[in-house]
Amino acid sequence: MKYYSISEAAALCNIPETTLRYYDKKGLLPLIERDEAGRRMFSETQMALLQTVICLKNTHMPISSIVEGEATLELRLDMMREHKQKVLQEIAMLTGYLPAIDEKIDRYLKQLEEKTT
Repeated sequence: MKYYSISEAAALCNIPETTLRYYDKKGLLPLIERDEAGRRMFSETQMALLQTVICLKNTHMPISSIVEGEATLELRLDMMREHKQKVLQEIAMLTGYLPAIDEKIDRYLKQLEEKTT
């Protein structure tokens, strides 16, 4: 099995090493192995879990919700379904803003064209 150092894992995930240490301290990355010097070593399984954590954080799920703890499978499923609905609502809201942004872009393009003619 391939292992990644904390710097390699951070680079692959495009996040700072300090974020990885923070996630580990908060219990988001259970069972992180360490080498003989005590440095964190990320297995491919841990890298997949890390990608999931990053996905959830980037979609605004609080760390307290990401930590599975004692929750039952049913509770975790409900939590993920609720989170999905929140993400879909945010996507819809942001999509609704696109016409206003496009209008501004068109206005600026028109002004630039008028300046050059």
